[in-house]
Amino acid sequence: MNTVLIKNAKIVNEGTIFEGDVLIENEFIVEVAESISPKSPNCKIIDAEGNYLIPGAIDDQVHFREPGLTHKGTIATESAAAVAGGITSFIEQPNTVPNAVTQELLEDKYKIASETSHANYSFMMGGTNDNLEEVLKTNPKNVAGIKLFLGSSTGNMLVDNEETLEKIFSSTKMLIAVHCEDEATIKANTERYKIQFGEEVPVEVHHLIRSTEACYLSSSKAIALAKKTGARLHIFHLSTAKEMELFTNKIPLEEKQITAEVCIHHLWFSNEDYKVKGNFIKWNPAVKTPEDRTALWEALLDDRIDVIATDHAPHTLEEKKQPYLKAPSGGPLVQHAVVAMFEAYHQGKITLEKIVEKMCHNPAKIFKIEKRGFIRPGYYADLAIVNPSSPWNVKKENILAKCGWSPFEGYTFKSRITHTFVNGELVYQNFKVKDIRVGKRLLFDR
Repeated sequence: MNTVLIKNAKIVNEGTIFEGDVLIENEFIVEVAESISPKSPNCKIIDAEGNYLIPGAIDDQVHFREPGLTHKGTIATESAAAVAGGITSFIEQPNTVPNAVTQELLEDKYKIASETSHANYSFMMGGTNDNLEEVLKTNPKNVAGIKLFLGSSTGNMLVDNEETLEKIFSSTKMLIAVHCEDEATIKANTERYKIQFGEEVPVEVHHLIRSTEACYLSSSKAIALAKKTGARLHIFHLSTAKEMELFTNKIPLEEKQITAEVCIHHLWFSNEDYKVKGNFIKWNPAVKTPEDRTALWEALLDDRIDVIATDHAPHTLEEKKQPYLKAPSGGPLVQHAVVAMFEAYHQGKITLEKIVEKMCHNPAKIFKIEKRGFIRPGYYADLAIVNPSSPWNVKKENILAKCGWSPFEGYTFKSRITHTFVNGELVYQNFKVKDIRVGKRLLFDR
């Protein structure tokens, strides 16, 4: 039996912080108490005094690039970066190559992950204008949800047929997650700036091309359709102040039919950073203004926004160094997401309890993930130990994403992930990911 006892930790869980011990046997947490004595001489003891113990974060939106785009990243490389960042479970999106838009192609991704993933995994089924029959075959017990691109997609994944969209919304009880940007608005804005700048459009106008109007038009339509059909809707990576009026904090999360996510980059950067960071903070939806960022923080803290995620989407340095119009959108974030939020805690912007609620508890609740996201007896031992006062600098040598760069490169974080457990196994310790693959397919209580 694999037995681990974590002692003297400041346990952050379910709205409280208390000092105590956690006993792990094999895959599961078996006891959480103020003081626990080792049950056997073979018990491995980790003294976490002065450090915080949190549930492993659950990232509900990543792009790990496999299959088909493995020059950017693989499930193995990006899940290693995830566990190094205290993320123990991820939900990956269908816009790989080929797009995961049939049950067979979806299961191909699960097979790769079963052999190579360091973290627990689920993959979204992709919807298109013409695959409703395949979408409806999706098993709600072992697939996180249905992903629809209502703008900004690759391949054949843009769903712009309103009749098809309504059929999908009205035909499935599964969670539907959406990327909301209005494609026609973006195209019109792009053409306007091309007339002004030619092919040398500067990245500084990215947030004006992928504008507030483009976001609001799309997200408000999706919400109206969800209300009309009764669909269970989750809106990814919100980026504007205007969209915040679409969401409520008047009902408990468990009763919400429409939930919302914000990503690390929209909380951290603003359009003022384009001058220095350029394409390295080019995302879709775009990083917007400081006023938008402030509104996102307010909505996150007052519970109109339910989840913090990454939208981790690596591209090579060569791809990112192209001119603005050619450079792809997205960047690597899983390794630095939790410590970035701890940095916000140090800055007085958010409590640790709220970080754990938005990164661990709420993703588990929204997706109804079985036995994860909390520090409870009987739950899987997905855990991270965080030293709040161990500064470290992000540099090329310690970036684990395959692309080898980070928008945080050069930044010194005050906090450090020292240990990460996945299913009771210590998979990461002090800048080293262990060469073991213990990630499991996530299951859902539906």
